[in-house]
Amino acid sequence: MRTIAIVRYGSPGAAFEFRDSPAPEPQPGQVLIKVDAFGLNFADVMARKGLYREAPKPPFVPGYEVVGRIEKPGAGITHFSKGQRVAAFTRFGGYAEYACTPATAVVSIPEKMSHVVAAALATQYCTAYHAACEATNLFPGERVLIHAAAGGVGTALVQLAKLKGCEIFGTAGSDEKLAYLKRIGVDHPINYRTQDFVDEIRTTLNGEPLDVVFDSLGGKSYRRSKSLLGPGGRIVSYGVAESVGKGSGLWNMLKAVLNFGLMHPVALIMKSQAAIGVNMLQIADHKPQVLQRCLQNVAQLINDGKLAPQSGAVYRAGQIAEAHALLEGRTSTGKIVVEW
Repeated sequence: MRTIAIVRYGSPGAAFEFRDSPAPEPQPGQVLIKVDAFGLNFADVMARKGLYREAPKPPFVPGYEVVGRIEKPGAGITHFSKGQRVAAFTRFGGYAEYACTPATAVVSIPEKMSHVVAAALATQYCTAYHAACEATNLFPGERVLIHAAAGGVGTALVQLAKLKGCEIFGTAGSDEKLAYLKRIGVDHPINYRTQDFVDEIRTTLNGEPLDVVFDSLGGKSYRRSKSLLGPGGRIVSYGVAESVGKGSGLWNMLKAVLNFGLMHPVALIMKSQAAIGVNMLQIADHKPQVLQRCLQNVAQLINDGKLAPQSGAVYRAGQIAEAHALLEGRTSTGKIVVEW
């Protein structure tokens, strides 16, 4: 089978190499999937640049989600059969023509579901669902800030917040993305390149606080976003995109950590606030039943038409460098998918 491996840290044009290797054999409790397409996530960019701590050392095959058909169920698996169309979460290894993953990380999908929708389901929509419906919960009328709202997870969070009846503030980096945010239901789009999001929110709300923040940026954005929360407020962090492009040395990593600001449990208690972290790799490793629940619930919401993943771009496997460059450049909206 063909795989796309990260053989060195660096730019999209220098990091990848196509390799041939035998197809893996499913272990008990796993399934082997013949991959038709795989999705890109910002964590892939972090891994390519050597900034994702949980990624293997090069050479390794990245990739957190695949769409395809069951090739072979492992021992003990009776609810999936050969040829069945599925979407799956993979703990790396998704940039390949065949991928093995635990059956708890797999969900059956209808034949009519597009690759884009199916690929978004596994990582981005499960991350958003876990953040908004499991790690915390949203209630009608709550004021919610979603950073990078035009991205894959951001889009999913917007749709979930709309379902819950929330008032939504969303940040993005261009006027084109602001138009996209308005189209998907953001009440108050903010261009973070030309507007100070803290000032804009305080002005719009006449100084009233936010209830929930979803932050994928980290650093100073996290600290400033937290300052907007009132009593009972929650901030959910699921990324550190602000660190990309600032180097991987010890000093740069230390600065990135310090930029989050100091936090003490007593301060959270005094305001009855919550600071929550979401890492779906840890959920997949240690709470597979939670991942399975998220997959099934998201798939049902999509099938019912209540969630609608948006297409960002579709590339062929030979265009992996271009696909990564688009994602890293933060000019894309919706889901980026690569087809074999």
